[in-house]
Amino acid sequence: MKKNTGIMRPFYACLYSWQGFRSALTHETAFLQEFIALILLGGLSFYLDVTAYERLAMIICLVLILIVEILNSAIESVIDRVSTEHHILSGRAKDYGSFAVLLSMLIAIAIWAVILLKN
Repeated sequence: MKKNTGIMRPFYACLYSWQGFRSALTHETAFLQEFIALILLGGLSFYLDVTAYERLAMIICLVLILIVEILNSAIESVIDRVSTEHHILSGRAKDYGSFAVLLSMLIAIAIWAVILLKN
C-alpha cells in the first residue's frame, strides 16, 4: 500500500480524523456525553462575565477531557482487540486510562471553580 504523501497527505489526515470523530460519537457513550457537555458549557461560557483568557481556559480544559477520553478509548480498543480474556496488565492499563480521564475532569472542575468563584 502506497503511503499518502505530498499535497494529499493533509487531506487524508483530515479524512481519518473525521472518521475517528464520527466513530467516537457513535461508539463511545462517554465521549458523546463529554462532547455534549463541551458544546453546552462552552456555549455558556460566552454568557458569563469572564475575560477572553478565562473563557479560553474554560473551553480548553473541556477539550482536554475529550482528548484524554479518546486516548483512553483507543487504549481500551487495542486491549480488547488483542484479547478479551481477563489479564491483570490489561485491567491495569484500562484503569490507568480511566484515572487519566478523571484527572482531566478534576482539572476542568478546578479551572471553572476558580474562574467562577473569583472575587
